[in-house]
Amino acid sequence: MSNLIEHAKAEFQALGYTPLTEEQEDDPNKWIQENVMELLEVFSKQGHSGSSAPFCINYFKKLAAFEPLSPIKCDDAEWNTCHDGTYQNSRLSTVFKKGKNGKPYYIDAVVFKGQNGSCFTGNSVKLKDGTTLSSRQFIRLPFKPKTFYIDVIETEWYKDKKTGELIKQKDGGWWTSVVKDERQLKEVFEYYDN
Repeated sequence: MSNLIEHAKAEFQALGYTPLTEEQEDDPNKWIQENVMELLEVFSKQGHSGSSAPFCINYFKKLAAFEPLSPIKCDDAEWNTCHDGTYQNSRLSTVFKKGKNGKPYYIDAVVFKGQNGSCFTGNSVKLKDGTTLSSRQFIRLPFKPKTFYIDVIETEWYKDKKTGELIKQKDGGWWTSVVKDERQLKEVFEYYDN
């Protein structure tokens, strides 16, 4: 057993996983340990040096997550027809365009983070001028995916049953969100095509 395998076993135990045994119940906690240990055994047998291991780990991590190893160029060969004239990039499934000659956009360009730590994506976050900001942004080519986290102030609303007026509510209403500090958007618009 390599030090890597022993390290992995100790880390799984530190997370609260039960050590693997033959008698252990067959469940997702067992499967994840077995799968990770199998990958680590293969990695360990490959005999990587301190200089090759980080490259292998980085490439594997990206490829296992269906991420590209090099920037997206949006060549014609990179597109698949999706629906309603929308095209999806075959190298990065979070890049789309409307129509064959449409401008490509990345749907995870912006993630909104509320004051309580909740994160979400969408297109209904308000700016001070009353316009809305979307998570999806038009990309510049060649494109390397980058996600920006933007702080927002979330407010939950609900209609008063007696008066019909909108009032703030703690549970059971709907939410509005406003960008907390629009200076955070400077980096977004430097990276993406506004």
